[in-house]
Amino acid sequence: MVIRTGTYRPEATKILVSELAETFLDHCRGRMERGERMPRRNFQVYEGYVRNYICPDPEWHAAKHAKPGTEFSYFDKGLGGHKLADLTVGVVNRFRDDLRATGLSVATTRKIIGMLQVMLAYGISIDLLAFNAAKDVEVIASRADEARQIVPPDPDVMRQLIELADERFRVLLMFAASTGVRAGELHALRWKHVNFQRREVRIETRVDSFRTEDVPKTRAGLRSVPLGEAVIRALQGWRQKTRYPQPADLVFPNFKGGYWSHDAMVKSKWRPLFKRLAARWQEQQRNDRPEFFNWHALRHFAISCWIDAGLPPKTVQTFAGHSILQVTMDRYGHLFRSDSHAAAMDAIAATIESPTKPAPVKNANRTWSDFVP
Repeated sequence: MVIRTGTYRPEATKILVSELAETFLDHCRGRMERGERMPRRNFQVYEGYVRNYICPDPEWHAAKHAKPGTEFSYFDKGLGGHKLADLTVGVVNRFRDDLRATGLSVATTRKIIGMLQVMLAYGISIDLLAFNAAKDVEVIASRADEARQIVPPDPDVMRQLIELADERFRVLLMFAASTGVRAGELHALRWKHVNFQRREVRIETRVDSFRTEDVPKTRAGLRSVPLGEAVIRALQGWRQKTRYPQPADLVFPNFKGGYWSHDAMVKSKWRPLFKRLAARWQEQQRNDRPEFFNWHALRHFAISCWIDAGLPPKTVQTFAGHSILQVTMDRYGHLFRSDSHAAAMDAIAATIESPTKPAPVKNANRTWSDFVP
């Protein structure tokens, strides 16, 4: 039957998952070396998922993670010893449960299962197997985890952090908090990308932790974002003072004109700001202490400001560089508000309060989606 239906792959009964994993990593390495949408950082993540979890390699793990003279533990319930033909949905489900049992978060487990799905899809593409056992495996989060919503930083805290920054970092913070650019996009930004006349910035490049510059991951990442007058003035002032003002120069370089390491920036500039803010609040005899939030929260802050300003979802999606509108609404849909929402609720409440004399509802034929700005 499986031969007649075209689902039989003789190699699947001979080849181990570990062998497919090595073939897949070789394929990814070749793409990386040829520049075929496989940044070095992505390859590093894929290799880590394979050698730490999918096909655990204790020697590789020890070289990467173990401290000299100490014992180390590693995940030992991988799939490497399974034949491809024996890789069923049930096997992958048990693998998922073992990952969660070892303490991995839902997010990390989902990434590992997602990467396994990509690896098996590659195996299908080279005729080693016919069925992707990881395709429909779900990693279930608790209701509390699923209910968590993005909460952007408080505007007053953001304003005070900007006030406490030095001049160069102040301009950088203003830019990041108003444009919502990702860290890699920020560090690859050049003066030629800033159009002062049109008051906008063009996002065309990004740089990874290995200082490899490339285009954004998706087409949606290529975008233009408008700049407010205050940000324009700050950028113009910074360009007059920087030693690197030429069109091809980086807007926010390190002191040698090269890429500013994001980790170094966070350590030397971003984290100390919270200590300064805590000291200010102590001087003001405030009982609370500023809660640290990571750099990516600046992107959430910018997007929340666009929503508060009344920009429609499709525009927010475009400025944020999201590939589809669903991503925008899944992450930020709870932040969209409008007078239409309140008007609709008022009309419903009036109807409930006076059931014998229903309050007239304007545009009664409109659907719920018509109330979304």
